[in-house]
Amino acid sequence: MAAGSGNKGGGSKGGGAKGGAKSSAAKSTPSGRHLSVRVKTARRRNSSSTRWLQRQLNDPYVISAKKDGYRSRAAYKLLQLDEKFHLLKRNQAVVDLGAAPGGWTQVILNAQGYGAGTGGGSGGASGGLVIAVDVTEMDAMAGAQMLVGDVMDLETEATIRDALSEGAGGPAGGRADLVLSDMAPPATGHQATDHLRIIALAEAALDLAKGVLAEGGGFVAKVWQGGAEQELLKALKRDFKSVRHAKPAASRSDSAEMYVVATGYRGGESTENDET
Repeated sequence: MAAGSGNKGGGSKGGGAKGGAKSSAAKSTPSGRHLSVRVKTARRRNSSSTRWLQRQLNDPYVISAKKDGYRSRAAYKLLQLDEKFHLLKRNQAVVDLGAAPGGWTQVILNAQGYGAGTGGGSGGASGGLVIAVDVTEMDAMAGAQMLVGDVMDLETEATIRDALSEGAGGPAGGRADLVLSDMAPPATGHQATDHLRIIALAEAALDLAKGVLAEGGGFVAKVWQGGAEQELLKALKRDFKSVRHAKPAASRSDSAEMYVVATGYRGGESTENDET
């Protein structure tokens, strides 16, 4: 089957535990002091690669992700969004789009009660359902169902629907309480093109969310600042009671990345709503 397009950018893909992160690490900010690392330009490494490597080695979120057992620094973005908007609760059905390498999935699983204090074991019991979707196959996580698929493919939505139906005993009755998208396209370096491509992914995620969300549910998607998201915002304001923007502290300051957070899905209603 197919998963979301793109991954949780900005993290170290291989870092962290293969299961859920430790419950003691559920902090939204890095802890401790870190020594600065300087990287010399190697013979086979150009200056831009050297700058990227130096940024990674000195990024407090990258360092803390490895220490805390998260698969990527992006985990802290979701922790910070949850801190502000109280998105994650126990016994939810959650769809995580663009999930690879799994940092957001780990945060969701911890909120559901999996892996508490185990660094990725079977953990505590949970009445929730976590579906992680990406075009890239991921290592398994206890408590999450991993799907490989592309949100642009209608078959992906059908497979997600089937997975939700199999967990229909949950509170959402076979529908999702929350759809999260941290999808991002590969950067071309052309700002206008990259902006249009990420908005297209966010719109695809919204279309999918409208097909699987329970009434009252929530939706989060990554976008890049620019002028092309007006149609997306118009659709969100029509379909959700509250629509807000947020830029987590874990998003790099030089990045145009931000998130739209929509709550109170109206279901079949179409009443316009002003952004709050």
